[in-house]
Amino acid sequence: MGSVRRIVPFTELGRHDVPRVGGKNASLGELTSRLAPAGIRVPPGFATTAEAYAELLDQGDLRDVVRTQTDRLHRGAPLDEVGATVRAAFLARPLPLPLQEALMAGYERLAAEAGRELPELAVRSSATAEDLPEASFAGQQETYLNVRGHRGLLEACTRCYASLFTDRAIDYRERMGFDHLGVALSVGVQLMVRSDLAGAGVAFTLDPESGFPDVIVISAAWGLGETVVSGRVDPDEYTVFKPGMRNRALDPVIDVRTGSKRLKTVYADTGLTRTVETSETERNRQVLDDAEIRTLAGWAGSVEEHYGCPMDLEWAKDGRTGDLWIVQARPETVQSHRHTATLSRRRLTTSPGEPLAVGIAVGEAIGQGPVVALESPVDLDSFPKGGVLVTGVTDPDWEPVMKKAAAIVTDHGGRTSHAAIVSRELGVPAVVGTGHGTRTLSGGRPVTVSCAEGERGRVYAGLLPYEETRTDLEELPATRTRVMLNLADPSAAFRWWRLPADGVGLARLEFIVAHQVKIHPMALLHPERLDPPDRQTIERMTEGHPDRSEYFVGRLANGIARLAASRWPTRVVVRTSDFKTNEYVLGGRPFEPDEANPMIGWRGASRYYSDGYREGFALECRALKRVRDDMGLTNVVVMIPFCRTLGEADRVLEVMEAEGLVRGENGLRVYVMAEIPANVILAEQFAERFDGFSIGSNDLTQLTLGVDRDSEALAHVFDETDPAVVRSIQLLIARAHAAGRSVGLCGQRPSDDPAFTSVLVAAGLDAVSVAPDSFAAVKRHVARAEAKLDRDGPGAAPPAPRPGGPD
Repeated sequence: MGSVRRIVPFTELGRHDVPRVGGKNASLGELTSRLAPAGIRVPPGFATTAEAYAELLDQGDLRDVVRTQTDRLHRGAPLDEVGATVRAAFLARPLPLPLQEALMAGYERLAAEAGRELPELAVRSSATAEDLPEASFAGQQETYLNVRGHRGLLEACTRCYASLFTDRAIDYRERMGFDHLGVALSVGVQLMVRSDLAGAGVAFTLDPESGFPDVIVISAAWGLGETVVSGRVDPDEYTVFKPGMRNRALDPVIDVRTGSKRLKTVYADTGLTRTVETSETERNRQVLDDAEIRTLAGWAGSVEEHYGCPMDLEWAKDGRTGDLWIVQARPETVQSHRHTATLSRRRLTTSPGEPLAVGIAVGEAIGQGPVVALESPVDLDSFPKGGVLVTGVTDPDWEPVMKKAAAIVTDHGGRTSHAAIVSRELGVPAVVGTGHGTRTLSGGRPVTVSCAEGERGRVYAGLLPYEETRTDLEELPATRTRVMLNLADPSAAFRWWRLPADGVGLARLEFIVAHQVKIHPMALLHPERLDPPDRQTIERMTEGHPDRSEYFVGRLANGIARLAASRWPTRVVVRTSDFKTNEYVLGGRPFEPDEANPMIGWRGASRYYSDGYREGFALECRALKRVRDDMGLTNVVVMIPFCRTLGEADRVLEVMEAEGLVRGENGLRVYVMAEIPANVILAEQFAERFDGFSIGSNDLTQLTLGVDRDSEALAHVFDETDPAVVRSIQLLIARAHAAGRSVGLCGQRPSDDPAFTSVLVAAGLDAVSVAPDSFAAVKRHVARAEAKLDRDGPGAAPPAPRPGGPD
């Protein structure tokens, strides 16, 4: 065996070496040998080889032990008994002396490179079938951190070899059809990054929940990265827009969410690691600053480009030097392999009531079953298939149980935690980070776990009815009339990226405030006018933000940016706030007058130049300007609602200019809602001031017919297809087109009424904007209406969109 090469430095390895050193170590070799020269930092290290593992098996009777024990599985032997027997055999035998000597020599070389005597090591397992697309459950073998000294290294390597036969690893190979003796194990030995003194986390080069490919999502927590991977903490999450990274003058960080980060893993005095609570300061502070986020995102983008596929990376920051490092990279294996031509959607068909628990939704499915609350993994036979697993946090030991669950609920964890990643692998809905699911969900209770309601997942009592619809996106017809989306919740924007929509026709800014900011802007600017309870609540929410106006602007800008990024480069029309005086968020009561009929009261454009809201509108403008000018999302179009008069239009545009939003500068287009008869009557004059119109059919119907849209007594009169309303729409389209302006309509009626859609198409409407769930139906309605016009003869088709139309 003298010719056996037992260890190989990462500098001599590449991704083609998976059969020799496993996926994890082959990837580290690829990073070290190919990308580190370009500036990406990778801690130095080496890997043991498959040949060294074979030498270990041939020492004594280990190969026979493995074969005999795994054969017993097929005769009904318990998995845990077989695994324990094999692991005990590995742990009882010393490593072959030549391998021990090679490991010691490799350690000495790393120590010399680090300039320290016996530096701390990370010792990781890497199976030769790991990280392949068809075998993607990485993390089944063990990793040991803060390993010190020669004895510590030998013990850690022995335990890594034994971990090839953990119960979960044996079970996985059985299901995947791998020969247990056909899979080897390589041990990666790497200098530890002192992230216990700083922070660490993971980075995905797509959105891990929706598969949206134009972002890089970075999770971060204090201390070693194990708390992020395991899901024991709620980490920070930073979203970076890839197209924005190409221009160094722009800020591509489109969303920053500061997690609670209540725990961190640090070095223990006796070796290995321990978990401690973070300080209040650490919980309220970001782990990474903007420059560090950009650096990591740039590295992640380079790794993705090099590999030619979406990637899942682990990173760490050294607290001694401040340097960032990539410590692991593997191909992403869930979203990047989804069939993108079919869109599956589920929704509850009854009112669910108040949820028992709320957390982060993983997936978009709905699961049901009896609660099975567990503190630790149990024997597979003890977990009923179809139960809802409820636990504090999961790790790889839980995977056999998770495979049998109808849904999973955890107290802790974020979107990149173990529970979230494995749930996506399995296609099982999960709600993670509920905080108290194990306390509120009692064993045996039937529940419905819904991940079909946006970013927040909810657990409801009982087995609630729901329906599932599937849409083949490749079968949707092409249309001349643009079909766009109405989007409200920025956190759910990425989930609709696969829809072949022509942009966003309506994003309501007041909804973004409600979802992202949750505080009235005037309350942030004038807290002295608040009642003590509201003031105290806002102080808690904005803790760590000395500039409260920046709290509002930053969160609002991030919400707008997520919507704009989700449809880049197509147009995203953001309507400035249209709060009615009876529709206000936290702290708004002192700033909103009582009105008998808020629907025709102080709303829309009239607020923007008034003393009562002028300062609040300035914050809205600052957020919009930041998204367009600083982040580079120039596909954002600003739309003014409920603009009653030409004079009001002029005043609003003047206020916008004063805040740096100048129509025409940097390609800025400004639209106006057409929801008041005055907008139709004076369409030509409004067209001189605005670049396009969007019909608000509910308000236009209300004001044309003189019917309160909220009146139950007059509901039978409220009709968007009334001849007076239809005539108003037709007149507006004709007059706007004559002035070279486009016209869209945002409303639900086209999805409910194909005949109304035909009227709009025949009138020459440029675009219709609907809720995502209605997109496929409206697309088909529009295609049929256009086909009917074509059959009626030449010239019957609607005209091409005018300059400035949504595209």
